[in-house]
Amino acid sequence: MGSYGDRVRQALLDSAEELFAQHGIDAISNRRIAEHAGNSNHSAVNYHFGSRDELIRAMMLRFSEDTHARRQELVAILGPEPGLRDLLSCLIVPFTEQLASMPVPSWRARFLRQMRAVPSMTEAVAATITSDPTVEDLIFRTRALLTECPPSVLSGRSWILGRIVTDSCADYEERLDRIGDEPNWTGFANFLIDAAAGLLSAPVTSEGDFLGARATQTWA
Repeated sequence: MGSYGDRVRQALLDSAEELFAQHGIDAISNRRIAEHAGNSNHSAVNYHFGSRDELIRAMMLRFSEDTHARRQELVAILGPEPGLRDLLSCLIVPFTEQLASMPVPSWRARFLRQMRAVPSMTEAVAATITSDPTVEDLIFRTRALLTECPPSVLSGRSWILGRIVTDSCADYEERLDRIGDEPNWTGFANFLIDAAAGLLSAPVTSEGDFLGARATQTWA
C-alpha cells in the first residue's frame, strides 16, 4: 500500500498529469493540482516534491524503470541481425505497452504532448528518453542501417518521428476516452512501427538541414 506520504505523492502526480494533459503545463497552478488531488494543503506540491520543476521531473520518470526493463527484454530476444522494424519495435512498444497498462481514461500521452508544446520543456523530454543507455544503443544501431540517408535528413526525420509517435498516441488515447472504443494498443504499435520504418527509410530527393537545431532534440 505504501506510506501515507507515498499515497499523497501518487495522488499529486495523477492530478497533475490529468490537468496538464487537459489544459497545458503553464495553465495549471500548484494550488489547483493540490485541490484536484483532494488535498487541502495548497502547498502540497512544494512540500512533497520541493518545487514545481521536481514535480515535473518525477512525472517524467515515474514509469521509466518499467519501460527500461521491458525494453531490455525486447532487446534480449532480437536476432543476430535485426532489421529496422525490429529495432523500432524495441523503441516504440515499451511506450505503447505502458499506455495499454493504464486505466481508461489515461492521460499519459496527452501530458507528454503538452510537455512538447512548451519550448522550455522540450529538452527535458528528450533528455529523459535518451538517458536510457538501451535507447542510445538502439538509436546507434538504427542509424547504422540507414547510412545512405544524409545525417541532416536523418536527424530531421527522427525529430519528426518523435512528434508523430507522441502526438499519435495522444490522439489515440483521447479517442479511447471520448468514444469508448476497445483499446488495441498492440495493433496501434504495429501501425506506428510501420509508419516509422517507412519515414526513416524513404528515398531522399531533397537534402538539407531544414530543421536546424530543432532536429538535435530527437529520440531516434
